[in-house]
Amino acid sequence: MNLEKFKGIFPAFYACYDDVGEISENRTKELCSYLLNKNVQGLYVGGSSGECIYQSLEERKATLKFVSESLRGKCTLIAHVGAPSTRDSVILAKYAEELGYDALSAIPPIYFKLPESSIYKYWTEIMDSTELPFIIYNIPQTTGYSLSMQLFKRLLENKKVIGIKNSSMPVMDIERFKAVEENLIVFNGPDEQYVSGRLIGADGGIGGTYGVMPELFLMAEQFVLTGNFNAARGIQRDINDIIIALCSLNGSMYSAIKEVLKLNGVNIGSVRGPLEPVSGEDLNKIEGIKGLIDQAITTYSKGI
Repeated sequence: MNLEKFKGIFPAFYACYDDVGEISENRTKELCSYLLNKNVQGLYVGGSSGECIYQSLEERKATLKFVSESLRGKCTLIAHVGAPSTRDSVILAKYAEELGYDALSAIPPIYFKLPESSIYKYWTEIMDSTELPFIIYNIPQTTGYSLSMQLFKRLLENKKVIGIKNSSMPVMDIERFKAVEENLIVFNGPDEQYVSGRLIGADGGIGGTYGVMPELFLMAEQFVLTGNFNAARGIQRDINDIIIALCSLNGSMYSAIKEVLKLNGVNIGSVRGPLEPVSGEDLNKIEGIKGLIDQAITTYSKGI
């Protein structure tokens, strides 16, 4: 399999709602066009940024369908199919295969603290349900489980495993996973360390803030590829300033992101509870955050 299509910048796709909070086909496809026109390598659909744990099975299938209808064959599409039950995860996996997705991915089981034998069985049953390649998703800060090296090596015995999305904060984890199998695709997860993740072995990244500032992450990638490390460090610093600003408001970071996107002419609604929308005086800070993004784009588009 040619793994080159899994390298580069993959925005984690946002949940797109209409004005009453239902999944919107039109707004989903509008966001698809917006991101495709930014020249991202692909999309990661149905993960945390897609508010997957707050959506029904049918809602998640609808988003997978709308994205596929817009972008199948135009960029690489990875379907996140992790769900509270193995049954629902398998349903989503099979549906993503029908829709022509390029790969599957899933977080480990959530809520119950399970032994690694259960986690292995969960991921394996998803993999066995389709012919698609699989990308492990390690995100211990939200799932409560940190992928062990023992289980990681056991999972790699399944030839469908082509990569891992590593969202643990220690950047060393990326190097350790890559050291086990050099040909494995490793995605940097924490947006705050994209540049360091790439330098230590990541092949690209999947991130929740990529969609609100794709230009900056695409430029960061180019700076890494061309060895312009001063610019790479600078753009990472500015990205981190923007992320801190997005997280400093009184609502969900995703709500802040969606408000910035509205100023860019892309209205994908708000967030679903229990996520809170940005409100009150903090709404007045959205234009300032957009200004930070625009200024950084202007600065680094000069290639300094």
